[in-house]
Amino acid sequence: MATDTEVRATDDIPWAHTPFEQRWWLEAVAPGQWGETLVERQGRIVARLAWVRRRRLGVTVLTQPPLTRFVGPWVDPGDGKYETRLATEHEVMAELIAKLPRFDAYRGAFAPAVTNWLPFHWAGFEATVRYTYRLDDVSDPDRLWTGLRSNIRNHVRRAGKQMAVRTDMGVDTVLEINRKVFARQGLDVSFDDTLAHRLDRACAQRGARTILAAVDAEDRVHAAWFFVHDASTTYLLFGGADPQLRSSGANSLVMWEAIRRDAGTPRRFDFLGSMIEPIERFNRAFGARQVPYFFVSRTRPHVQPLLAARTGVTRLVRAAAGARGRLGREGSAAPGGDGAR
Repeated sequence: MATDTEVRATDDIPWAHTPFEQRWWLEAVAPGQWGETLVERQGRIVARLAWVRRRRLGVTVLTQPPLTRFVGPWVDPGDGKYETRLATEHEVMAELIAKLPRFDAYRGAFAPAVTNWLPFHWAGFEATVRYTYRLDDVSDPDRLWTGLRSNIRNHVRRAGKQMAVRTDMGVDTVLEINRKVFARQGLDVSFDDTLAHRLDRACAQRGARTILAAVDAEDRVHAAWFFVHDASTTYLLFGGADPQLRSSGANSLVMWEAIRRDAGTPRRFDFLGSMIEPIERFNRAFGARQVPYFFVSRTRPHVQPLLAARTGVTRLVRAAAGARGRLGREGSAAPGGDGAR
């Protein structure tokens, strides 16, 4: 584990924006491969950016590991008036960038709380805006129910009469459903079962995950999802609906149950996406608010042709697989099977 200061992978970082930035999370999804760049003032950390170093075709890429939506960065701008805090933020971000290990390409999704990426722009990075969808206040289930689109309410009612949402299923249940969805759409899975089990153990030890599955009277699992949470937010991480049973409305039922279970807590609910049109419709149908975040990147000029060629091939493969998936309109590996149409 490459870091600027000696740390333990079990350390919790109380000021991290999301659980994805925690050291224990990074060690679970990228054991021995992750690092963090730190900026300190008078022995106190004032900025941090986590990363994973990959070697591809002789190119060093600083990126983020599987199942890790955001990587930070975290900056403490200090006190004072806005102009002073912003100047401090610019200064420590510039130092953070300068201290990054050598790389040929950088790829990282910044947490939605990070609204200033100007120092990265000045250092030659680029950014595109992406969106997640969030319910900011889940304290009132009646208000949330009213906020659902009518077809989602119908799906929840119908599925609720046919099946129960269980909390006693393990991560293997989620993985089985998830793999069925990817196989049906001809897509590669970005993480293996070993990684998922390692992350499941790390989250379970900290009470930071919930697994919900919609199961009918014949013990058939219609949909299963893996959720993670910290004190402020519940995140929908991975899962899906069985492609053979996707018309049952189980995806909607599981999502609603996850949201309803958070009622009375200070948490918000984050669907972790999506830029994919059917999934976006599904998330929006729950009354979720569109929240932008920055995907920041930089590619050194000498490796741009190599990475562009590789990216072009990857896009062709994904486009072909996506076309196959759209023909069937399956319940996808992110929500969208039930209420997305």
